[in-house]
Amino acid sequence: MKRFRLIILSILIFLQASGFSLESSLPLDQSKSEMRPYIQLFTADLEALNRYHSFPFAESRIKRFTAFYEDWLTRINKINFDGLSPEGKVDYILFANYLKYQQYKLQLQQKSFREIEALIPFAGEIIKLEESRKKIEKIEPPAVAELFSRISVNLENLKNQLETKRPEKFMALRAARVVDSLKDILKKWYEFYHGYDPLFMWWVEKPYLEVTTALENYSTFLRDKIIGLKKEEILGEPIGREALIKELSFEMIPYTPEELIEIARKEMAWCEREMIQASQEMGFGPDWKRALEKVKGEHVEPGRQAMLVKELAFEAIEFLEKKNLITIPSLAKEIWRMEMMTPEQQLVNPFFTGGEVIRVSFPTDTMSHEAKLMSMRGNNIHFARATVHHELIPGHHLQGFMNARFKPYRRIFRTPFWTEGWALYWEMLLWDLDFPRTPENRMGMLFWRMHRCARVIFSLNFHLGKWSSRECVDFLINQVGHEKANAEAEVRRSFEGEYGALYQLAYLIGALQFRALEKELVKTGQMTYREFHDAILMENNIPVEILRAILKKDTLRRDFRSTWKFYDGQNK
Repeated sequence: MKRFRLIILSILIFLQASGFSLESSLPLDQSKSEMRPYIQLFTADLEALNRYHSFPFAESRIKRFTAFYEDWLTRINKINFDGLSPEGKVDYILFANYLKYQQYKLQLQQKSFREIEALIPFAGEIIKLEESRKKIEKIEPPAVAELFSRISVNLENLKNQLETKRPEKFMALRAARVVDSLKDILKKWYEFYHGYDPLFMWWVEKPYLEVTTALENYSTFLRDKIIGLKKEEILGEPIGREALIKELSFEMIPYTPEELIEIARKEMAWCEREMIQASQEMGFGPDWKRALEKVKGEHVEPGRQAMLVKELAFEAIEFLEKKNLITIPSLAKEIWRMEMMTPEQQLVNPFFTGGEVIRVSFPTDTMSHEAKLMSMRGNNIHFARATVHHELIPGHHLQGFMNARFKPYRRIFRTPFWTEGWALYWEMLLWDLDFPRTPENRMGMLFWRMHRCARVIFSLNFHLGKWSSRECVDFLINQVGHEKANAEAEVRRSFEGEYGALYQLAYLIGALQFRALEKELVKTGQMTYREFHDAILMENNIPVEILRAILKKDTLRRDFRSTWKFYDGQNK
């Protein structure tokens, strides 16, 4: 028995030394970038600072992070770039770009706070209380009680002033969100002292209850009286052309917003031509919207959606493995899970979201009859057939699985052009490889592809100040065929959620980058599909232009600038 154990142990040691992980049968991460220790140290410090300086608009936080990023830029500028390995040069460029982008975002945060400072003049005093608590400084309960009493009175006066001189709605919404955060900060501060200091309780308890009520009432006042959104109204904040161009430069996309809109329109026109062809095969002639209505009606009965998703997940995996398109670790196939979205979640995410856990939209018994029908139609069998592999394998779940195992230190450089672009690229590739078996299947895939084209068009037009949120909703209904509630949820997700201004356009534009790279490396025979896809996942989540330089073994310069014009005007 002892000898047998020694033999097994020897085999295990040999396999590990050969570069294989026993858990997942994947090669071990062998990266030896000279920049990796720098990035790992920076990330640990960044996480620590974020935990300590937890309020984004605090002046102390902005000052601390400004110094932090500047110190790191100074530090890496002293590195001999020409002496770095190719992998080290990649990480240097990514790190420098990241630091400069974070500096830019700090400037935006400061500007954003200055614009609403008159609506929250008490913010600094509340933040100072929490900062003082973190430093374990002596507290003066009578002074705190006086402060809370003054804030409560001033809030009433401020409401009266705003009744006559109303701010912009999006400014009021921004202020209301800050007020909600301040209320949470104050609660945490109060609970630290509550019950420990009798003098504190005697002075502060009643003023604290009064000021928290005043803050809650003020937030409600801003939302109901100043903003006053109607039930279907969606409030967003356009960032403007200059800011869009700045964001695109940091994402290494060398196109103007207008050029990206034109690209999306060309791709959308291709989708419409294919829609017409599928419609004709279904017997509806060129009226593809009628054909789409038939497709929407083909959904499973209530209670069956989870089983459908499971079947579609394994159907995609079987197809990928049969075609030898990508390595799928057995552990990745084993650990994904499913949750059903609540009605409240479906107001913002009317379809699926994914990763290791796929969250599925479908009617619940508490929804209205109309909402149930729209949810079933929007998550029909053929639409789901394109979204399940997008969210699981080879899409977001496989991405996350591999990101945790290969160059994980690069995850701070993540970009939606890689994240969402990869998932949509697979929808395009599976289309090419005849994954859709019927015209109804093709209609389902085309719907989502057209939807991603529409995202570029409506989000950029909104941020350029050309379209209202209502025009964006109408565009999705009339040009893509969305259900009304789903279109509203999509636009609300885009402009009222926590997504950046470029997130919605990243699906199509990132996918087109991967398509261009596929054309350069796979179509020319330099790599097989499996080699190409595995190599991408082993470089982690980075801008696709940098990924291109890695795979093509291009020489990179310290002063790298994005120049790759990846779109040649053709879908294929």
